[in-house]
Amino acid sequence: MKQITNIYLFLLACIVGIELCIGILVAPIIFRPSEFIGGNVLSHFQSGQLMTQVFLSYNKILLFVSILAFVYEIINLIKNKNESFRARISAFMISLIILGLSLLFVFYFTAYILSAQALGAEITASSEFKSVHGASEITMKIMLLAQVALFFVRAKR
Repeated sequence: MKQITNIYLFLLACIVGIELCIGILVAPIIFRPSEFIGGNVLSHFQSGQLMTQVFLSYNKILLFVSILAFVYEIINLIKNKNESFRARISAFMISLIILGLSLLFVFYFTAYILSAQALGAEITASSEFKSVHGASEITMKIMLLAQVALFFVRAKR
């Protein structure tokens, strides 16, 4: 079980690292290409299309890790009698929050952004789009905090 837990912790750490890299390293470069290569290389809409491709790849990893965390925590909740019920239920509930936010991010926010992009640049400049996009960013931040919390709840052993 210790090896499985270590792999699980590694994957949690990886997804946190991926999210931080997307937000800190990738997004600023994609949305400000003229600072790096000069001129009006890409419009904001085109940069958004590129960023969407990054998120489509990321979403697969996110779903995998979120489902794995949820399954691990269900099994741990049921079978691990060496850990207090409070610790087990806390980790399970955090994994449930992560799974819910992951599903929301992938199947609502990403789907909305894809459909808006298909309608063109004018739609992605609307206040409705900006509002939904802002909500997706908040969802991502809450999910990141929950993943970090789950990592430390599990890593303390």
